[in-house]
Amino acid sequence: MYVAYAELVAKFALHFMAATARRECHTWSLGPRHDGAIFQSARVSAAGRYSGAMPSLSDCCLYGILDLGYVPADRAADITAQMLRGGGIDILQLRAKDASDAEVLEVSRAVQPLCHCAGVTFILNDRPHLVRETAADGAHVGQDDVSVAKARTLAGPGAILGKSTHSLDQARAAAAEGADYIGFGPLFSTPTKPDYTPIGTADIRRVHELVMVPIFCIGGIKLENLASVVAAGAQRVVIVSGILQAPDIASYTCAAKALLTSRDR
Repeated sequence: MYVAYAELVAKFALHFMAATARRECHTWSLGPRHDGAIFQSARVSAAGRYSGAMPSLSDCCLYGILDLGYVPADRAADITAQMLRGGGIDILQLRAKDASDAEVLEVSRAVQPLCHCAGVTFILNDRPHLVRETAADGAHVGQDDVSVAKARTLAGPGAILGKSTHSLDQARAAAAEGADYIGFGPLFSTPTKPDYTPIGTADIRRVHELVMVPIFCIGGIKLENLASVVAAGAQRVVIVSGILQAPDIASYTCAAKALLTSRDR
């Protein structure tokens, strides 16, 4: 009985936070974006999509993942707000490996308005068939999931499709398959992907020579090793547990963004 009551409270909280986000979407300021502008007065269409100018994938360098393996569903909106508040995150993916479609829809209704208020691209992990219903910007698929072509059909016109790759050959194949961006890794051992052997940083420069779509290095990347990853040639990265477990999430994302963009100065 207590579990059922807790689930009811969690669902109510998600509905409340999503409704609040939609009401406040025109006035909420999330602080400085990476281009130095203050993001305010976002425009959101009736379908829930951000109607302002979203950054192109090539302009994105910090990709955050809201992983429900680390974050309980009833805190998804709160953690998302913290991830966005610093202005460091360019793309946010919702990963919910063990959740049902209904649960993903529930969390997306809370998270998607926050992302689009901030002008941040919102991606679903493994669920291209839910892209339209959630008004997400696209989906990310793995090597064992549906093809990019099938995912694009499911997600609908204009959707962004990313694909995970774990070698140079897979990276080239994903780009040839039509992926809009790729994930490349895991570079280091990570509890998020415990069954994958780390590929290290030696191929980072080479993959950028071989693949023309944006490449996001992933796997065990944290602030502590980010400088070495950038020095190895990375231009864009995905950070998961480092962000989600940080004592101050907004400050952490700002620091990561500053390190990533300092390579251009």
